[in-house]
Amino acid sequence: MKKRWIVSAAALSAAALAVTGCGASASDSSVSGNSGDSATSGDAGELYVYNWGEYIDETVIDEFEEETGIKVVYDLYETNEEMYPVIEAGGIAYDAVCPSDFMIQKMREHDLLAEINFDNVPNIDQIDPLYMELSKSFDPENKYAVPYTWGTIGILYNKERLQELGVPAPTKWADLWDERLSGEILMQDSIRSAFMTGLKKNGYSLNSTNPDEINKAKQDLIDQKPLVQAYVVDQVRDKMIGGEAAVGIIYSGEMLYIQGEDGTDNLEYVIPEEGTDLFIDCWVIPKNAKNKENAEKWINFLCRPDIAKKNFEYITYSTPNKGAFELLDEDMQNNKAVFPDIDSIK
Repeated sequence: MKKRWIVSAAALSAAALAVTGCGASASDSSVSGNSGDSATSGDAGELYVYNWGEYIDETVIDEFEEETGIKVVYDLYETNEEMYPVIEAGGIAYDAVCPSDFMIQKMREHDLLAEINFDNVPNIDQIDPLYMELSKSFDPENKYAVPYTWGTIGILYNKERLQELGVPAPTKWADLWDERLSGEILMQDSIRSAFMTGLKKNGYSLNSTNPDEINKAKQDLIDQKPLVQAYVVDQVRDKMIGGEAAVGIIYSGEMLYIQGEDGTDNLEYVIPEEGTDLFIDCWVIPKNAKNKENAEKWINFLCRPDIAKKNFEYITYSTPNKGAFELLDEDMQNNKAVFPDIDSIK
């Protein structure tokens, strides 16, 4: 999805569990923990975390362990779609997981989540009420999820390359169907992101359930395929920095890295005028968690402004933590690629 991808040993463990019927260890890909421990043990003082690759400053894990005495076993996944069947199967009982908004809704609807005891999460008051309100679209009563990061999806474009091709800077999703961009387009290798592009291009909701609208978006994506150089994930960032393409769909959280690595003002990020996906990733607690109170301590720790700021500086995805935001310098607070005006996103 939007994070720098890494192969998840947890998914391989789950696959092995399904094939062999044997138990699996959640610590096979752990950042911290004894590789012999099982996530189903429920021993006191442990916490089993399932998160995206490179989606936390690892020193934060060390600090949490030092302050609480809780041992963290940390596994990684690449996409929401990879994470979901692992949680659904329940063979590995994770205590804290960080899905995206639409997947949280699915998990809630399938009774896979435990209600959070917010008495154990006093730092919830550091989350800007705006993001708690936005979270009601997938967690209507704010019972199950605590916002961790947010961001947008837009178009990254190479100004010099577009000038060479005689193509104006993109302002709409429909611009990705310009035949002059043949072989110059990088699309996200993600069903949701691709269909968002096709749906928004036609003025439809990205959450449309209308078969005619979905089929129209599908056909448009098929028609676009000959123009596409590649369907990739994080390679969009590196290919664009390397000048290998003129335009690419990218997640806003990559922009700080790009701005630092590109060294020029040649790469620009735009949110198309048809609107885009504003995503929120949140911490949730699976219903079969064995260490629920420890999970709440973990979530509370991550909501601490100094910790949230440290994670923002490492992850570079926008923080919903108002205390952390206030700790950022003014230039960062005003960086519209990272912190766009919510009202401007349709």
